[in-house]
Amino acid sequence: MPLRPRSRWAAAAAAAVAVGFGALGWSSTLLGEYSVMDMGGGHGGHAPGTGAGTGAGQPVGALSVPALTADPLRPADVHAELVARQETVEVPGGRPVEGYTVNGTSPGPTIRARQGDLVEVVFANESVPVGATLHWHGIDVPNAADGVAGVTQDAVPPGRRHVYRFVAEDAGTYWYHSHQVSHEQVERGLLGAVVVEPRRPGNPGGPDVVALLHVYGGQHTLNGRAEDEHVAARPGTTARIRVINTDQGTAAVWSDSPLRVVATDGRDVNAPTSVEGRKVLVPAGGRMDVTVQAPASGAARVHLGGARSVFVGDPGAEAPAARQPEGTLDLLSYGSPAPVGFDPRSPDLVFDYTIGRRLGLLDGRPGSFWTVNGRLFPDVPMFHVREGNVVVLRIANETGDVHPMHLHGHHVLVLSRNGEQASGSPWWADSLDVHPGEAYEVAFTADNPGIWMAHCHTLAHALDGLVAHVMYEGVSTPFTVNGAAGNQPE
Repeated sequence: MPLRPRSRWAAAAAAAVAVGFGALGWSSTLLGEYSVMDMGGGHGGHAPGTGAGTGAGQPVGALSVPALTADPLRPADVHAELVARQETVEVPGGRPVEGYTVNGTSPGPTIRARQGDLVEVVFANESVPVGATLHWHGIDVPNAADGVAGVTQDAVPPGRRHVYRFVAEDAGTYWYHSHQVSHEQVERGLLGAVVVEPRRPGNPGGPDVVALLHVYGGQHTLNGRAEDEHVAARPGTTARIRVINTDQGTAAVWSDSPLRVVATDGRDVNAPTSVEGRKVLVPAGGRMDVTVQAPASGAARVHLGGARSVFVGDPGAEAPAARQPEGTLDLLSYGSPAPVGFDPRSPDLVFDYTIGRRLGLLDGRPGSFWTVNGRLFPDVPMFHVREGNVVVLRIANETGDVHPMHLHGHHVLVLSRNGEQASGSPWWADSLDVHPGEAYEVAFTADNPGIWMAHCHTLAHALDGLVAHVMYEGVSTPFTVNGAAGNQPE
């Protein structure tokens, strides 16, 4: 991609630094206004030796992102109106912080739908100065509803509205958050939960609890409160706890009472078994549904992230804290195998997504930035696919940090980690922790046309370049980043 220097002085300064530190591997990128259509330096970034369908010579602009919508004639089954404001966030049990609210609170209202419902959300920005959007994290929405400023829409400026419409195809636990200046707006509270109930209720008679974790100004909260939560349940009743990790790091979940992990990132686990003496790890952006049974007396305590707890049973009962177990549940072998609906052993495309780090200048900022396949943003791979392709991504982390990798618009099936093949329940994820030195193979079917981000959900990492895109053949976007609309997706 050609450089877009903001001035002759900026170009000269960048060149001087690049030359001066060339021996150290420095590189320089000044972004200015750009389109994701121009990313990848024109080479596409395809893994060598992949099969057909890599996007070479593909027609550009046959279908524009705004056309990729839910049926515009279908009436909504669920309608919600959400208003974003910049204001003081009240934290019950803690101290107020300056941030963002949705309908006057943070987290904002939980949106609830039934599987198959068409959801319509009218989003109004009342006072967020730099604009805002709503991204439906984990819901495989049509591309126009993805809520990424500069890719699928323009940021909604103060005083304006935007309508999101999508069919809730898959039951599960999800969340929404801004994808405009997301490293700042998400941290400061522009978010909320989404629950899609199955067509047939799966836990009749038992409590169903949203447990959204977020840190406000250093205060660890559960559903916006710096307090634990007590859930009344009759002895022997099974409670479902929908853990949503909206923070920037991994959250641990554990209990002295037996747990079962019944869903990951909105997808059911096949034949889950009892988990005792081990913790369950929830990546940044990820969700984990666990069940626990109310004891004959007192309450079962489920630790969430080490600072907050949910007590299930007698609402007046307490339970002693349980030490965090050293052992961790390995989802690679948890549960039992089941059909997945496609054959990942014969993919149409195989791509590498290797995470590294190097010195450089990114939009005039000197520092050590993340790289994808050795390249500095925006000259990073663009994974070109055709609708119907079976795609394998090989994600390797060659850095010293954990990266919770998040693909928009799709769920991936985990095939292996460090060469060890998955042997348990199909492990579907949209937010996957890749630890230092780890290498995962994941697969998905390209069944949702659009332009989709594939980025780290430690949002400061995305800001510093840990972003690529899955781009469908023939799809283009009219939106740009850093232009007159002020779009800044990270």
